[in-house]
Amino acid sequence: MNFNCKWIVLLVLLFVGSSCNKATDEALPGVEENVQPAYGDTFIEASIGDASNLLPVLSSDSASSSINSLVYNGLIRYDKNLKIEGELAESWDISADNRTITFALRRNVTWHDGAPFTSADVKFTYELYINPKTPTSYAESFRQVASVEAPDNYTFIVHYKTPYAPALLSWGTAIHPRHLLEGVDITKSPLARRPIGTGPYRFSEWVGGEKIVLESNPAYFEGQPYIKRVVYRIIPDQSTQFLELQTGSLDFMGLSPLQYDRQTDTPAFRRLYNKYRYLNFGYSYLGYNLRRPMFQDKRVRQALSYAINNRKLLMVCCWVTAGLQPAPTSRIPGSTIPTCISMTTTPKKPGSC
Repeated sequence: MNFNCKWIVLLVLLFVGSSCNKATDEALPGVEENVQPAYGDTFIEASIGDASNLLPVLSSDSASSSINSLVYNGLIRYDKNLKIEGELAESWDISADNRTITFALRRNVTWHDGAPFTSADVKFTYELYINPKTPTSYAESFRQVASVEAPDNYTFIVHYKTPYAPALLSWGTAIHPRHLLEGVDITKSPLARRPIGTGPYRFSEWVGGEKIVLESNPAYFEGQPYIKRVVYRIIPDQSTQFLELQTGSLDFMGLSPLQYDRQTDTPAFRRLYNKYRYLNFGYSYLGYNLRRPMFQDKRVRQALSYAINNRKLLMVCCWVTAGLQPAPTSRIPGSTIPTCISMTTTPKKPGSC
């Protein structure tokens, strides 16, 4: 049983130039009105842990995913309003029976090594995920596919056995370069340490346990990013991250509830940073190692889940004081699907566990 808790992500961003109001501008010497974006500068972010693998098909940790999201693209993505829009796909058409999706791919997209992106890369990515020799956790959606076609370089067609609700969204998965991975043992590919994608940033440097550096991609199909360089500094301790933030050595970090609520409400902090509070797609959970015989017994897992004081746990780790809410099963705020089983009440037969 997984114990899911809706986290509030608490983030801060270095205030680099805005004219939201005169009081803010007056507190920041050198900030001019009507500032226009300019190319250059470096954005420094803290990461609680080092990346493990920079091939999306193999990575499963948040640090790797953060890097990969800037290096690779999928066919589709969410926009700022949580609406699906095209990324490597310009458009798509869904058949009347909801079992076929035809993607029209962008032209003139290149990989970071200059090779052209085509439908062959999408077909290869699909085959990579369903290959039983690929140790990935993300194959299930692709196993629902009956067949795929790449009739030309910029058309990709997917046929499903039956209508599948997450079908379109599943193609937000990062597309991998066929010309560099075909015929290669994916677990031994050098791209795990030096990735090559189609995204807005190109890999530059990885110093294990210290930092990962990305450089803007001048050939990016949506235009070169204004920020020239993104640096992920590996700082395993959140208190140390906060000290670095206070000295101006970081531009961005996630705050703990205590830091957000009690330690950043000062004129000096507000002069340098903006704080943002919003719902995150992520979640935390309590999982059981099912390889251990003790946890293979469903009754043991249920007994432990009933024994946990959910309310106290949320107050301590998540700073929740306004009461408990049902675990969300949808990414859209206010929308839930009642498929979760509540473990907050006493079992009808306490002695059965």
